[in-house]
Amino acid sequence: MGNVGDRHIAALTRRAAIAGAGASLGCFGARAGPATTLLVTHPAALAHDMGPAHVERPERLRAILRALDDARFAGLLRTEAPLAEPEALLRAHSPEHLSRLAKSAPSDGYAQLSADVAMNNATHDAALRAAGGAIAAVDAVMRGDVKNAFVAMRPPGHHATRAAPMGFCFFNNAAVAALHARAAHGASRVAIVDFDVHHGNGVQEIFWSDASALYASTHQMPLYPGTGAVSETGAHDNIVNAPLAKGDGGAQFREALASRILPRVDAFSPDLIVLCAGFDAHLHDPLGGLRFVVDDFRDVTLRVMEIAARRCRGRIVSLLEGGYRPEDLARSVAAHVGALMNA
Repeated sequence: MGNVGDRHIAALTRRAAIAGAGASLGCFGARAGPATTLLVTHPAALAHDMGPAHVERPERLRAILRALDDARFAGLLRTEAPLAEPEALLRAHSPEHLSRLAKSAPSDGYAQLSADVAMNNATHDAALRAAGGAIAAVDAVMRGDVKNAFVAMRPPGHHATRAAPMGFCFFNNAAVAALHARAAHGASRVAIVDFDVHHGNGVQEIFWSDASALYASTHQMPLYPGTGAVSETGAHDNIVNAPLAKGDGGAQFREALASRILPRVDAFSPDLIVLCAGFDAHLHDPLGGLRFVVDDFRDVTLRVMEIAARRCRGRIVSLLEGGYRPEDLARSVAAHVGALMNA
C-alpha cells in the first residue's frame, strides 16, 4: 500500500487480528494507560467507489486516517468494523431494501441504483461494515469499555430511508446504531444529533413515530434533500430541526445549538447520544454553502459531551457522514476526535 492512510489501515487489520477485536476492552490489546475513545474503521471502506469523478471518494477516508496517525492520537483504541448482521439491519430497513442491495452489487464496473447512488463490487461489503462499525461502537460504549467512539467508515448513512438508498448512503448507520442500543443494551432513549450540512431525511423518516428517539439536526436549507423545516416535528414532537441559511457560520450555528438543539437533547435525558458527524458545513466544502471552521466542529463536540457527561455517563457514538474536501475534512475530524479523547 502506497500511502500513509493505507499503511495505517493495514496495520490496524494486523493489530485487530492479533488482539481479536472481541467483546471487551481487553480484546483491543494492551494499553499504556486508560483510553476514552475508540476508533472503528476497516480497509473495505477504501475499496468502495462510485466512480473516479465522484466527490464521495476513498481519498476522504485516507485523509482522515493520515490525520489520525499523528502522535497526539496514539491514545486511541483502534479496532475493525465487523459485518452487520441482517437482524440488526432489519430493525431500520425493509427486507426488500436488504435484498435489493445484495442483488445489485456488480461483479465489475458500476451499478447505478439512482441518480446519486452507485455501487462497485466492494460497495456492499463496505456498507455492511459501515453499519457493523456503528454496532461495534455502540457495544463498546454501552458496555463501558470506552466512553465514546468515532466510526471512520464510508459509505455514509443519514440519507438512507427504510426502503431505499439515497444521497451516497446505503444503510442508515445512525438508525441501526440507535436501534441496536435499544435491542441489545436496553437503552430506552437515544438522541441523534446531526450537524451535517445536509438534512438527515432518512433518520427523520425512520424515527418520525418513535417517541423513544430524538432526532435533532442543524443543516443548510434550502439544500438537498429538501427536508428539515422547523415545522417537521415528528409524531411525538421528537424531531427538532434548526435550519441555517446559505452563508451562515459559527455564530449562527452556536445560536441554533443553544436555542433549539441542545436544550431539547438535555431535556430528553438520553441513555446514549449518536452523532451524525458531517463536516461538509466547512466553508471550503464543494457541496454546501455554510461557513463553519475547524473550531466550530470542536465546539459542538464539547457541547454535546457536556450533556452526555450529565445525562448518560459520557456515552457518545460518532459516525462519519459528509465532508468532501479531504484536507479540510481531515482537519475537522482531527478536532472532533481530539475533543472526544479529552473526555
